Amino acid sequence: MPIKIETFSNAKGGSSFFKALGHPLTVDKAAALMAKLGRGPVAVYDPLGMAEGFFEFQDPSALDLRGVFVQRLEDLGRTVLGHETQPVTRLQGTQASILFVVAFDAKRLIAQMGHLVPAGTDIVSLDEIRIPDEMLTNRRRYLDPLNFATNFALLRDAQGWHTRIVTSDYWTGWGAPKPPAVWFCLFDQAGGVLAQWQDAIPAPGASLVVDSQAVRRRFNLGEFTGSLFMHVLGVAGHDVVKYALDTYGDDPTKLSCTHDANAWPSDLYAGLPAPKSDETVVLWIQNSHPVTIPKRGIGVNLMGSEEIAWLDEEIPPFASYPLEVATLLPQARWPQQIEVQAGRYFVRPRYEVHAKNGRSRIAHANVERNDLVADPVIPKLGALMGKGYILPAPILPTAQWDSLLQPTPMSTAQQDLPLMVILYDATGAEVARHALGCLPRSAETEFDLGGFLREQGLTLPSGYGHVELVYEFSQGGSADGWLHSLFRYTQKASGHIAETSFGAHMFNTVLTYRNEPQSYASAPPGLSTRLFLRLADDPLDTFCHLIYSASTPWHAMSTTTLALYDALGREVALRQVQIPCGGSLLWRYREMFDAEARGRAGAGAYVIIRDATCRLFGYHGALDGDTAFSLDHMFGF
Repeated sequence: MPIKIETFSNAKGGSSFFKALGHPLTVDKAAALMAKLGRGPVAVYDPLGMAEGFFEFQDPSALDLRGVFVQRLEDLGRTVLGHETQPVTRLQGTQASILFVVAFDAKRLIAQMGHLVPAGTDIVSLDEIRIPDEMLTNRRRYLDPLNFATNFALLRDAQGWHTRIVTSDYWTGWGAPKPPAVWFCLFDQAGGVLAQWQDAIPAPGASLVVDSQAVRRRFNLGEFTGSLFMHVLGVAGHDVVKYALDTYGDDPTKLSCTHDANAWPSDLYAGLPAPKSDETVVLWIQNSHPVTIPKRGIGVNLMGSEEIAWLDEEIPPFASYPLEVATLLPQARWPQQIEVQAGRYFVRPRYEVHAKNGRSRIAHANVERNDLVADPVIPKLGALMGKGYILPAPILPTAQWDSLLQPTPMSTAQQDLPLMVILYDATGAEVARHALGCLPRSAETEFDLGGFLREQGLTLPSGYGHVELVYEFSQGGSADGWLHSLFRYTQKASGHIAETSFGAHMFNTVLTYRNEPQSYASAPPGLSTRLFLRLADDPLDTFCHLIYSASTPWHAMSTTTLALYDALGREVALRQVQIPCGGSLLWRYREMFDAEARGRAGAGAYVIIRDATCRLFGYHGALDGDTAFSLDHMFGF
């Protein structure tokens, strides 16, 4: 059974209640609260409907519960914690020595009904498990999302592998009065606390870098693999903690990267590729709660199959568990796909693919929506919205890389995928298109982009370009707008592989539909760009592939700036580039910025890609010549 607490609502956004209950600093306080409740008969007052959620994190069986009381008439008659709810006006008749008010900021709620509490009753509330006030952005409203700008990362420094997390202070740009601080808690693989610390971001816009080797030296640790919990304090405007995660090694062939974890545990994840015959796929389950994941709490199945294989292991609170997919699904083989039954126990997971040649790569699965239905309007949008939903991705230089895509069902509503592949040169010229047809949910599809061009006798005049995956309904099918795909790239010289996955959006049209074109900063349409590019340390170079997709015709050329900042957020250099509508630009840090600018930028530098005239989509990576590379999609603020 999934954990029964709301983590995310597409109507309201992320929930801060589960974050408040599961914060590492609440663990000991919650234990003390439960010990207090265990001292006598307890009546529960649940004015906000939070009792069941709280007791998902705590065991109520040891308590002597005498009744559950509510404020809202709509809640009367429900069964909560094994008791039929009663109006709070009947509280005086209860035989309880403790009243548990299940709410934060409970003073006002208690004042409203204090006259109903029998004399001598001890009143306790969730305020007893609050984190310290100095960690709060808004002390007047504890569950304000800005108080819980948190996320998890996978951090490892073991067996020659290292990890680097990179982001920057984007909160001062949203109105924070000063650069925030960050509170960290590092858990080992078993869920034990290895270290806790707090660092201030030194200046507005400064970069934030957490390197596993530096953490290991700072706290005199041995080898470790586990979860890093991050809580950004003093934020404004944006409660999402975004970052790039790089894995690198003592061996230069150990190089890969992925995205942030997405801070809200989900019921389902998809986009997990099955292994090839010479590969092992490991799914990293990072328990994101202070409760044990029970046996058979996590499962996997082949996409389109209802036969679920359950993990018969418990995973302790905050522990990280490497699930080798073949132990549960030995029959799974690429290009099959795997669906993860996650039960809201962990944030968007990373997975690693290990090949017998010693190479490996890291990437992330995606949230599979279970709240969508087929939208009959989408097939009719073409007259007004052109290509409508577009999923763009690079076609890396065909002489050095192979590029392929694999459409991935990403909602329970997607029983079929009616799709078209369109290939573009970097100049924006369409080179080819191919209808994939109406694919079933269980389709085992890989589409080799370079191979298709060779078969058709076609080339990309620029040597590289991009692909757009769009809906195509000539063979029927339905759509819900949550179109996703995995993209896999192989460096021909080394055999090194990188992969990434993402979802479709509408791009660069003034008309809007269902919150598209999406905007981070205001109401749709989103028609501008602000992307963060982390820069790899020497001797690696950084590359960036920017794609200018347009659902309907837009400005002929972009007006794009590449601003280089040093580690303290000071602008060092500015470059102007233009990208043709429907085209792309692949560039490298060392070619775009000269040695003098790079020297002034130094370590910890980053680039902000800005365009006020159009929305670009971007991918970034690190490159070690013909030895290894990494690649993932970028994020914006």
